[in-house]
Amino acid sequence: MSYRLEDYDYDLPEHLVAQTPSPERDRCALMVLHRSSGMVEHCRFADLLSYLRPGEILVLNDTRVVPARILGVKETGGHVELLVLDPYKPPQEGRTEGYRCLVKSSKPAKEGLRFLIEGQVEARVVRRFEHGQALVYFDHDNLLEFLETQGRVPLPPYIRRATPQERAQDRADYQTVYAQEPGSVAAPTAGLHFTRELLKALEAHGVELVRITLHVGFGTFAPVRTEDIRHHTMHSEVVRVSEAAAARIRQAKEEGRRVMAVGTTVVRTLEWTACRFGSVKAVSGTCDHYIYPGYKFRVVDGIITNFHLPKTSLLLLVCAFAGREKILAVYKEAIRREYRFFSYGDAMLII
Repeated sequence: MSYRLEDYDYDLPEHLVAQTPSPERDRCALMVLHRSSGMVEHCRFADLLSYLRPGEILVLNDTRVVPARILGVKETGGHVELLVLDPYKPPQEGRTEGYRCLVKSSKPAKEGLRFLIEGQVEARVVRRFEHGQALVYFDHDNLLEFLETQGRVPLPPYIRRATPQERAQDRADYQTVYAQEPGSVAAPTAGLHFTRELLKALEAHGVELVRITLHVGFGTFAPVRTEDIRHHTMHSEVVRVSEAAAARIRQAKEEGRRVMAVGTTVVRTLEWTACRFGSVKAVSGTCDHYIYPGYKFRVVDGIITNFHLPKTSLLLLVCAFAGREKILAVYKEAIRREYRFFSYGDAMLII
């Protein structure tokens, strides 16, 4: 086992970074990795039906991506771009306290700076933080409502867009079909491969669908910067697990049925509750659970996930689940077979 960050790196040809999703969500490529044997299979995402058994639990993150990227103009005429990092905040609370934002402009945003957002809403920087973040007050009664109509999709930096038409399509593409609770600034991308038809087929097959919520934050894109991965500080994200969801997962574990997580956000949520309470319990709070090699999993028996960036907490999590050597080997094979990587890319099933 290695704790050196450099041992979780790999080289990826730029043309394998997916810029658009598969034309049919469930027809993207699916790599299946069997942890115990190391066997690898190659199929399509719709073939997931062949690998899940009746009675198993499939846990989905039902967070909804908010179009939280907005553009403004300063009183001096300069341009500013903001990403609202906590769009899930209740409107009254946001109206009183302001919102934490990532602010980009030609010069650092000073406290007291005023600007006009999307030509409609006045805003003011209340307090500055590190790394380009600031507390911003918006003169609007319901910022979430404003963002839903006027905001832009906060795509990851490696997805490049040139035209408004492409951005309009991303509003649908960068959202799971089961998204319900608004609050994320990044999609739980493993869920992007599901169609409503596939979900119905899984239920008809006897797979139980359970929903939890984790609002994905901007920190999901942050690389690990410490040479020793054990010293990394994990970002916090808002989570909610209902009593009904927790009870169904606990019962499945007691009866020996597998619990399958759709995405690393679900993995962290379930493992966090188990570490905190001894088993999966209803909870509402902030999760900063950091999973890296050496971690002992308590709940999750299988993961559906995408191919992750090197030197990130997401890659460390799947390495903890399946082993660093196995993961880096199958990533190398995925590159050789020209799988598509990252948010709009292809999928992996690790069982």
